[in-house]
Amino acid sequence: MKRRFQRVAVLMGGPSSEREVSLASGRAVASGLRQAGYEVVEIELEDRELRLPDNIEAVFIALHGEFGEDGTVQEILEQRAIPYTGSGPAASRAAFDKIISKRIFVSAGLPVAPYEVIRRPEERTLPLPVVIKPPRQGSSIGVHRVTEEADWGEAFADTFRYDGEVIVEKFIEGRELTVGVVCDTVLDPIEIRAPQGEYSYHAKYTAGTTEYLVPAPLKEEQAALLKEYGWRGFVALGCRGLGRMDMRMDQRGNVYLLEMNNIPGFTETSLLPKAARAAGIEFPDLCARIMESATLEKWSAAPGAVTR
Repeated sequence: MKRRFQRVAVLMGGPSSEREVSLASGRAVASGLRQAGYEVVEIELEDRELRLPDNIEAVFIALHGEFGEDGTVQEILEQRAIPYTGSGPAASRAAFDKIISKRIFVSAGLPVAPYEVIRRPEERTLPLPVVIKPPRQGSSIGVHRVTEEADWGEAFADTFRYDGEVIVEKFIEGRELTVGVVCDTVLDPIEIRAPQGEYSYHAKYTAGTTEYLVPAPLKEEQAALLKEYGWRGFVALGCRGLGRMDMRMDQRGNVYLLEMNNIPGFTETSLLPKAARAAGIEFPDLCARIMESATLEKWSAAPGAVTR
């Protein structure tokens, strides 16, 4: 691969609740980029101050959660005219905020599970079982599946403390699936089989806890539908570079979009690298492909392009 960049920075850490996951992702990415031949500077952020050394040609953003995925660091890099990986500020905000992304999916004709946004526990109208989650968190932080009314109050209180409001979704009984996108390539779906069907923070980041079927055992038309929905959701949000769409498939084969991860994990248990490897893209090549897609939104938008 002919490289546009030589000296690059990897941003990791940051101020969000996903800091530890980001550090693991960032170190893995830095190693992959070095194997691919880049000169890499690792930048471990402690707060919202971004300090970069001189002569950095582009940035690989491996920041999860607030500041990294919500469009903030993207705006800073745009202002400094430093190319960066992943989606621009507006698409990042839309993907990070599950309320906004659900509305965009619906307007694009894509299926989502019945849901509501509430601020008090007594406002819930959906019957149990439900899944509740903070609108602006990742890594399953603050997410609960509630099947008994006796558990509702405590689960609501835990979720509410992250964001000041709560998304309540009908729980879709069935299969947990995800579809990754790298540049303009849609990867084959992965099926996630977590303990007791709950893909929690522990299940995501504890090696050996969760079973991943790569690629997912699906009928050809089911796999094609998942990939179509993943790509359409990616495009509807205005994403670029990389992303991973999480979905559920019920027992009748109906598919529902859950959320787009616009900076998915790059740890040893992460899903995008697993899907890429199954497609014949080894980790250093994956990192290099994403690195070479780094750009600036104000330079890359095509004439007449619609931006959100």
